[in-house]
Amino acid sequence: MDRRTVMKMLAAAGVQGLPLSALLNSSLANARPIGEPQAFSYAWLKGRARELAAKPFESHEGELPRSLKNISWDDYQAIQFRPEKSLWQDEGSAFRAQLFHLGLFFKTPVHIYEVTDGKAQELGYDPSYFSYSGKQPLGELPEDLGFAGFRIQFHTNFKLDLAAFQGASYFRAVGKDMQYGMSARGLAIDTATDHDEEFPKFTAFWLERPKPNSTKLTVYALLDSPSTTGAYVFDLYPGRNMVMDIGCALYPRKHIERVGIAPLTSMYQVGENSQRMDYDWRPEIHDSDGLAMHSGAGEWIWRPLVNPRGIRVNTFVDKNPRGFGLLQRDRDFDHYQDDGVFYDKRPSVWVEPKEDWGKGSIMLVEIPTVDETFDNIVAFWNPEKPLAPNQEHLFSYRLNWGEQAPVKPYELATVRATRTGLGGVVGQKREYFSWRFAVDFAGGMLDMLGENAKVVPVITSSRGRIEITSARPLHEINGYRAMFDLVPDDSEEPIDLRLYLKLDDQPLTETWVYQYTPPPKDQRKIY
Repeated sequence: MDRRTVMKMLAAAGVQGLPLSALLNSSLANARPIGEPQAFSYAWLKGRARELAAKPFESHEGELPRSLKNISWDDYQAIQFRPEKSLWQDEGSAFRAQLFHLGLFFKTPVHIYEVTDGKAQELGYDPSYFSYSGKQPLGELPEDLGFAGFRIQFHTNFKLDLAAFQGASYFRAVGKDMQYGMSARGLAIDTATDHDEEFPKFTAFWLERPKPNSTKLTVYALLDSPSTTGAYVFDLYPGRNMVMDIGCALYPRKHIERVGIAPLTSMYQVGENSQRMDYDWRPEIHDSDGLAMHSGAGEWIWRPLVNPRGIRVNTFVDKNPRGFGLLQRDRDFDHYQDDGVFYDKRPSVWVEPKEDWGKGSIMLVEIPTVDETFDNIVAFWNPEKPLAPNQEHLFSYRLNWGEQAPVKPYELATVRATRTGLGGVVGQKREYFSWRFAVDFAGGMLDMLGENAKVVPVITSSRGRIEITSARPLHEINGYRAMFDLVPDDSEEPIDLRLYLKLDDQPLTETWVYQYTPPPKDQRKIY
């Protein structure tokens, strides 16, 4: 795997690269246990998180030997996992677990335990788990050193990862294409506020030994940060789509201005609707191309992503959302032409609440980027009612990782592409500035319509004037293309747009939403 992909994957953890070749492992059969086995349960873990929340936060960042703090990129890459040390490989399990080594960007020790029959045993560090061919001596490393996280493999292909937990509270998984892409997090705190974002960390994991022939793996995690603690349980179910059932109990230490539940982190640099980074030889560069939402009222919404010139924060108010996700709908290799990191194979991730979440909003944060290794897209659920300190707050939801979201509009067509450019009528002199939008829909009942069906585009804008509207068949995709021009007013503030197609009073498509920022008046060229 090339350095570009390596850098991309670590960017999700807030640093500039992820050394995949250093995804490191150990084996319970050969592990060096620390201490005596202790009784363990999720109830105990919640009690531990509540106990920690009653005390001041203690950071353990940097508590590792100097040789690991100062290790170079190349030397860290030279630490290699020994395959024979994988957990559970000699026990007839469908899963294997491998541990990540501390060092370089990963400076907070993470404690790893194995749970068997309700007893937890901490795994100690042993240099024999790893081979090392670097130049800088690592020195004597203690058995209580800890690790940086872990990855999971499955019996369908023990050479590729199924999931990985590493860096702050970040984790990722793959579907049938076995291709990493975007990341999820345990929790987001104060994202896109006027002060620094806080990145909670998973400080310990408990891996439950899988039963023979079981295709379910359970992982527990303890989260800690200055603002809150949390207890998490992950049930992993591999398949064409990787399914993660997640439960968490949060115990805030103090008031949190903006909390993000089920946060997703992705990258969008260049796409068919956002081509301002036009110096790269590849037509499109993104892990996801849109935010999909299924509202509590049943409306299906699609918001194409953009690489903005300034930070954008969009809030979609809702009550008891049925689901949302960052999706990679465009899966045509020809649209990316990248045979190194394969953006056409990046998994989509869909969030499905498992109980009513009440009032709140789905928030979308878009940050400018000129670097594809920087994850500049964040989406999460923000409850309307703040999480009160010194109380327990429970959430449960399902994450679905894979090529296709597990649910989609049944009777409604979905957006297949969004394109933008200068408005006006070809061959006629333009008298004023306008911006053209072309939105393609396919699926649902569109391919059932007769030739004379009177399909109408329903378009609204928060400001400005809409003109030159149309909706016509697009036979190449067995769908329809809606087009319109937006004539902005004199303001340079963003303009919110909404569009769907209807036949008589029956909606035919999901709702397309978009935020367009007009250029300054002196830059509105009409050519």
